[in-house]
Amino acid sequence: MIPSVNPSGSDTRGLLYYLYDTGQHEDHTDPHLVASFDGMSPDPGRDPNATLTDLTQLLDQPMMALARHAQPAKHVWHTSVRADPGDRILSDEEWASIARRIVAATGIDPGEGQSGCRWVAVRHADDHIHIVATLVTEDGHRPDDYRSGARAQAEARLIEKELGLHQVAPGDGTAAQRPTSAERHKAKRQGRERTAREALRETVRRAVTGARSDEEFFARLAAAGLLIRKRTAPSGDLLGYKVALHDDLNKDGEPVFYPGARLAPDLSLPRIRERWSGDPASDQEDAVVTRPSTPAAARRATASAAWQAVLVVEHGDDAVAAAHIAAAGELLDALATTSAAHTRRELRNAATAFERASRSHVRAVRGHDRALRQAARDLVHGGNALGRGEDGASTAMAIDMLFFLITVAAHWHARKGHAQQAEAAARAAEHLRAAYQPAAAQPLGALYARGRRLSRPVIQRQTALLRDTLPRLAEQILAEPGWYALAATITEAEAVGHDPALLLSDAVERRELDTADQVSDVLVWRLRRAADLPADASALPETGTAGAQTTTRRPTARPSTPGRRPNGQETPGKAR
Repeated sequence: MIPSVNPSGSDTRGLLYYLYDTGQHEDHTDPHLVASFDGMSPDPGRDPNATLTDLTQLLDQPMMALARHAQPAKHVWHTSVRADPGDRILSDEEWASIARRIVAATGIDPGEGQSGCRWVAVRHADDHIHIVATLVTEDGHRPDDYRSGARAQAEARLIEKELGLHQVAPGDGTAAQRPTSAERHKAKRQGRERTAREALRETVRRAVTGARSDEEFFARLAAAGLLIRKRTAPSGDLLGYKVALHDDLNKDGEPVFYPGARLAPDLSLPRIRERWSGDPASDQEDAVVTRPSTPAAARRATASAAWQAVLVVEHGDDAVAAAHIAAAGELLDALATTSAAHTRRELRNAATAFERASRSHVRAVRGHDRALRQAARDLVHGGNALGRGEDGASTAMAIDMLFFLITVAAHWHARKGHAQQAEAAARAAEHLRAAYQPAAAQPLGALYARGRRLSRPVIQRQTALLRDTLPRLAEQILAEPGWYALAATITEAEAVGHDPALLLSDAVERRELDTADQVSDVLVWRLRRAADLPADASALPETGTAGAQTTTRRPTARPSTPGRRPNGQETPGKAR
C-alpha cells in the first residue's frame, strides 16, 4: 500500500473537480466519499443536492475565518493511498478506516482531543482513495504535519499487516520521487506510456553513463533532444541544471522543467560530478591504454570488470562496495542502450529495476569504481552490437557476469537491511536471466555441437579432470546439458596452452554459483574470458575430434538427434 503525499496546493475546488470528474478519466468510476472529518460532509457523488462548491466551502471554512494576511498561500494537503495490484478489493468501510488512520498518523487530524483539520476521503476507483485536507485546524493553527509522507508510509506498513495485504519493503528516503497522480493522468491524456518525470530520469541517467565532464554530460542531454536550463553563480560557476521534454507543456504552453535532484537524489549536479571525480582528467591521460573499439571487445571488457567487481562487493569496504554497485547501474544502462533488439527490452527492464538498488544511505566513495565506469564508457563508444556472431556471444558473456554481480549486490543490500534495494536488485537479476536465454542460445548451441564431436578419449580425459578438480560439483555438471559445451571449451583452452585445472579452480574460487541454473554455462563463460577464447566458437577450427590432427576443416557429422543428449536433455542456452 503506497501513500503518496503531494506538494501543498492552493485550489481546493480544482482538486475536488478532478477527483469527481468522470468525463476525461476512464478509471474515475462512481466517485464518492468514504470518510470525512465529521462523517456528515456533503457528497457530490451520491447526493444530487450537494455541489463541489458546498464541499469546498465546508473544507476551507477554518482558513476563511482567518484574517487575509494570516491565510496560508498553500493550504491544500493531498495524498493518494493505493493498494498493490495483487491485493483484494477493499470495501468502502475498510478504506474509510485507512483514511482515518492516515490523517491521524500524519497529524492532519490527530484525534484524542487535539484540534484537527477538515478533510475528506474520495474513492473513484477500486484500488485507491484520495484524501484532501485544508491545512488550518479548527482553532486556526497550522497542523503538526512535519514529515507527513514518512509518517503515512509507517502507518501503511502497519495497515498492510493488519489487513493481510501485500507488504511493501520499508523505504529509507533514497528512492526517486514517484510521479504524482496529476503527472500520471497527464501522461495518459497525452498517450505516453510513462510520465515526463520518468522519461527524463531515464534519459539523464543514460547521459551520465561513462561521462567524464560537465561538457560531455550536457552534450549528451542535448543530443537526446532535451531542453536544458543551467543555474550559475555570479562568478559564472555552474551550480545546477533543469531539463524538460519539448512537448511536455504546462497550461500556459511553457515546457515543464525538472531539476536533476527532483528526478533522483543522485542526479543533482554535485552528485553527478562525484562519479567522475576519480576518473582521469582527460582521454589523453589514459591514451596509452588501448581501449576496446568494437561492441564485442567492449562486452569482453565489461565481463572482466564485472568479474573483478564481484569480489570487491563481497569483501570490500562498504563505501567502496557502494560505489561499485552504483557503477554497475551505469553498466546496465550502457549494455541496454547498445544491445540488439532480442535482448534490449529485458536489459532495459533490468537497468530500470536496478536504478533503485544503486542508492542507499551508505555513501559511495567514487574513484575505486573506475574500471566499471570505463567499461560503461567503452560500451557507449563501441556502438550498437549485432545479435549474432562475436557480438551476440560476447553479449551473453557480459550478461552472465553481470547477473552474478547484481546478485551479489542484492545479497550485500540484504545484509545491510536495505529491503527495497535488495528487492530491486533481485528483480534486475531476473530480467538479466531472461535476457541471457536468447543471447546464449546460439553460441552455447554451437559449443554443444563441438563438444558432441569430441573423441571418446578426449571426453574421458575431460571428465576425469573435472572430477579431480571440482569433486563437489563434478557430478552435477556432468548431468547438465551444458557439459559438452564446457568440454569443448576446456579442449580449446588446452590447445592454446592453458592449464585447464587452474582455470577451473579459479573460476569457482570465492565466486558464488548457488544462483546458477546451469553451472556448466557459467564455467563456459568464465573459462572463455580467462583463457581469452572467442565468445563465438562457430568459426574456430575443431580440436580433439577424430581426424583433427590432420585437418582443421569442420566435420559435417551431426548427432543423430540434434540438440539432445542421449538422456533426452535439451541443448544448453535455454535457461539461466
